[in-house]
Amino acid sequence: MANFPSCSSFLLSSFMLAILISCISHSALAIDGHTVANSPMLTTKLGINRTIIVDVNGNGDFKSVQDAIDSIPENNSNWVIVHLRRGAYREQVHIPSSKPYIFMRGNGRGKTAVVWSESSSDNVASATFRVEAHDFIAFGISFMNEAPTGIAYTSQNQSVAAYVAAEKQPEIFVIDDKRLTIQGSITAHNRENADELNGYVFIKGSVYGIGSVYLGRAKGPYSRVIFAETYLSKTIVPQGWTNWSYDGSTE
Repeated sequence: MANFPSCSSFLLSSFMLAILISCISHSALAIDGHTVANSPMLTTKLGINRTIIVDVNGNGDFKSVQDAIDSIPENNSNWVIVHLRRGAYREQVHIPSSKPYIFMRGNGRGKTAVVWSESSSDNVASATFRVEAHDFIAFGISFMNEAPTGIAYTSQNQSVAAYVAAEKQPEIFVIDDKRLTIQGSITAHNRENADELNGYVFIKGSVYGIGSVYLGRAKGPYSRVIFAETYLSKTIVPQGWTNWSYDGSTE
């Protein structure tokens, strides 16, 4: 078996990713995943005393989510809340690896959304939301890519809601893509030959949500994704995987 880097990079390629992403070790919190979903308790547990307000109408510290992220110092070592008030923020957002300890909080599903519309042969380039920092939490926010489904097996069919790359334990909540029969997939990995030492590895996490999604879809003949010691809710379809984006054998 190939040795993969120890990372939790993944693409959420369904139309909407909602409510909770946490890339933070349980040892840092000393609480379970259910408690993580309780925003006030988590704020208290982490001892957060700085909040940046983002308001699409201009009644906060910033109107843009990205401007709020840019205002946080490089190599930040203290937890910061970035609170997105009710509204649709139409922009691409990137949290680089140099900006950890961010708790991005919204007003809940149907109230706060980060929205973009882009397809690309480069999944990362199309992502509405991209986070590469460790110790990051998103709560009460929907991430959406409104690009049309386009033509299968082409760059016009690669539209990513969120790209997450972190070295900590992930918890993922997904809402399916209503444009598809089995509505979206959590990952979309590409590996062109057996000698490439890459893949997506999830260890001791949780996947839960609404609707029916695949764990992953292959983008090449040697695509590889591993979920180990991970709780999978009924939102994952029984067949688990599809080669929907790759028109060929994956044996």
